[in-house]
Amino acid sequence: MPKPQRHVFVCSQQRPPGHPRGSCASKGASPLLQAFWGELQKRQAYDKVAITYAGCLGPCDNGPNVLVYPEGVLYSGVSTADVVEIFDSHLEGGKPVERLLAEAGAW
Repeated sequence: MPKPQRHVFVCSQQRPPGHPRGSCASKGASPLLQAFWGELQKRQAYDKVAITYAGCLGPCDNGPNVLVYPEGVLYSGVSTADVVEIFDSHLEGGKPVERLLAEAGAW
């Protein structure tokens, strides 16, 4: 199996309710991860993209976070509706989705 061009990490951190850092799991991380895996399968992009669930990536209070390597791009507040755009623009096109970028210093 060839080395993928990009590796996507989806924060699946689960913290108790009321935790000051928030919890991506309580904000839709599981359906988001499933959407990424589904899109990967639909596109048969296994040689281009790897998708992995991860622990805390930083700003969990902003909702599900997605980190893309090798660029080190952090998306924050990502929803299942954003997955196709991330695939089209960034994972296949090489252009990060500006509107989803985490604020500088957020992590």
